[in-house]
Amino acid sequence: PLELYHPGSSGYACRPATEDPAVTLAIIDLDNTLIGGDSDYLWGRFVCERGLVDGDDFAARNDQFYEDYKRGELDIDAYLRFALSPLVGRPREELDAWHRDFMASKIEPIMLPKAAELIDKHRQSGHELLIITATNAFITRPIALALGIEELLASEGEMVNGMYTGEPLGVPSYHAGKVTRLNQWLENRETSLEGAWFYSDSHNDLPLLELVDNPVAVDPDEILLARAMEKGWPVISLR
Repeated sequence: PLELYHPGSSGYACRPATEDPAVTLAIIDLDNTLIGGDSDYLWGRFVCERGLVDGDDFAARNDQFYEDYKRGELDIDAYLRFALSPLVGRPREELDAWHRDFMASKIEPIMLPKAAELIDKHRQSGHELLIITATNAFITRPIALALGIEELLASEGEMVNGMYTGEPLGVPSYHAGKVTRLNQWLENRETSLEGAWFYSDSHNDLPLLELVDNPVAVDPDEILLARAMEKGWPVISLR
């Protein structure tokens, strides 16, 4: 079983995901949790390297947005417009070809065996798996499917006549928006939040971590680690 570190203990203790039979939903963040990097940031690097955007300016803005995110100061609407901009007006076939290249060059090298083990443990326990991420669905849906998880809540981009307009659509699944999107998703489902798990690396996910019965910090940033230690939440590594 995965090793879970409990703050205040002398070390690691094994705690199987099946210890609470009431658990029905296992929610997992994607970037820096299930994969060993940030797919949104890596997409920015990818489009620069492939000459699909003005490299120097795009790279600088990509770096700045990522720093804003890590500080908890991201303007999510501005960022989504930036991240969606290379997709605007492109036919789906071209975008799919880009994404296949992106998956092979940027994502497959950072897939984590321990993440696959975590997913399998929840699946074997009969839990419903859901990825929730602030990164847009164009980038993340193929990654979720590669991980074997069909249910995905991601930020969405507006499409008209099958092409992206560059505008965000609906509530972005970022910070408290993850709670909003999750509640919307639950409205027409038999699944409840009773006994639910949520795994994340980021303090930006504290609104959802504090909502679920089983929050788990995964390779957490400093702010989340401090909160996990204060609250007595399990801390694990999938690296």
